[in-house]
Amino acid sequence: MTALFKFRRHWLAAAGVSALLLGAWPAMAQNWPDKPIRLIVPAPAGGGLDYAARVLGERISAQLGQPVVIDNKPGAAGLIGAGDLLKSPRDGTSFMVNINSFASEIPHVVKMPFDPLSALRPLAEVARFGLVLAANPQVPGNDLNGFLAYAKGNKGKVNFASYSAGTVSHTLGLELNRLADLDMVHIPYKGSPPALQDLMGGQVQVMFDASSNVLQHYKAGKLKVFATTSPQRLSTFPDVPTFAELGYKDLTEVSWVGIWTTPDMAAPIQQKMREAILKALQDAKLRELFTGSMGWAMGSGATPEELSANLRAASDRQAAKLKAIGFKPE
Repeated sequence: MTALFKFRRHWLAAAGVSALLLGAWPAMAQNWPDKPIRLIVPAPAGGGLDYAARVLGERISAQLGQPVVIDNKPGAAGLIGAGDLLKSPRDGTSFMVNINSFASEIPHVVKMPFDPLSALRPLAEVARFGLVLAANPQVPGNDLNGFLAYAKGNKGKVNFASYSAGTVSHTLGLELNRLADLDMVHIPYKGSPPALQDLMGGQVQVMFDASSNVLQHYKAGKLKVFATTSPQRLSTFPDVPTFAELGYKDLTEVSWVGIWTTPDMAAPIQQKMREAILKALQDAKLRELFTGSMGWAMGSGATPEELSANLRAASDRQAAKLKAIGFKPE
């Protein structure tokens, strides 16, 4: 029996159990939370997503009066963590912290056993961030225009890394090629850490990556940064201009971290959890950590419906970009 078949069988079984619990929901919602809450993090401990979950989990726990346990489930581009959530009881004890790209990008990269746009529901946007165009310090050019001049003079000889083929890290590089009349060669990686390692080592020359992933290497002088896709300059990169400032508004791109549930979770539980998240995000220390240490902007306060619409629009844009280059998922 294949792993994919087993996953689908367990997912369908979980859905059936959830249907049987429909009658118990009113009482369950009224007493919620009466057990510890688990935040599934589909990433290893120690990374930015894990850090955000732990900082936020402490504040949610204070709001709800129950322990919040962080459960790291890394691997398979987030599928393991999401699969765990889908197999969990719909009793309000399990939620997931994840980045929007899981629903808007990853399905175009790998074939998934479920549609995250319909199987999952974003409850609240926790934080948002732009990507930055980072470069090895030895790459010519002290600013974006200097780098573009170098790349134009060396067509086919400059390469750019992505943390995975088919993601915005990939398509932003293609878009820069088009807008600036470049011919950079794409080098795909399986994740940000190995790509950044080779970027610092000089095996690749530039890369679009999350600002929080690049920050520590930038501060240590191991990378330089030319521009950010964020609509406004980032507090952690105050001297780095936005692409829009430099005349490349089509390279504006924002990613966000959210807390997710399933659509069939009892509506009162979803509402209570969302209210606890939004109150937790008002904590002054949390806001300082997110905006100062991580270089993130705080979440927009968008409703679940608005976030779902945002995901579908982003997914459609990414699909169109990948179709234009003939990209097929693995």
